[in-house]
Amino acid sequence: MTMSSLCIRRPNPEDYSGWKPLWDGYNAFYGREGPTAPSEEVALVAWHRFFDVYEPVHALVAEINGTIVGLTHYLFHRSTTRIEPTCYLQDLFTVQTQRGQGVGRQLIEGVYAHAKREGIPRVYWQTHATNAAGRLLYDKVASHDGFIVYSKLL
Repeated sequence: MTMSSLCIRRPNPEDYSGWKPLWDGYNAFYGREGPTAPSEEVALVAWHRFFDVYEPVHALVAEINGTIVGLTHYLFHRSTTRIEPTCYLQDLFTVQTQRGQGVGRQLIEGVYAHAKREGIPRVYWQTHATNAAGRLLYDKVASHDGFIVYSKLL
């Protein structure tokens, strides 16, 4: 791959069949597969939110020679510690064959650019402690603030 053949762009509604296997791969990476995988309904609702102007949820895809090889999903939201909105980069995934080739970095840079255009000065995300490959990239493009994430399913 040459970086000139890589295109970072917003998805089109026709991209679902190229996006969905990456969405499934992302979920499988984090152990959400088989009976614990998000349902088709969840995938379709997420997909449709990317095209709804009233939703704060956004997506970018990485494309090489007409094939989607990466995705990122992010959302803009309010914060109690800032006047302006902030951006949460929720999902980032590239196909195995493209890892370490700059695709993830370009997707993150795409999120940065969109946030900046919207006047949003902060982008943050979380990853699993065992995601060593991802963390090698993240340490180059952002700072680890030391927070630990807690969650509870209700």
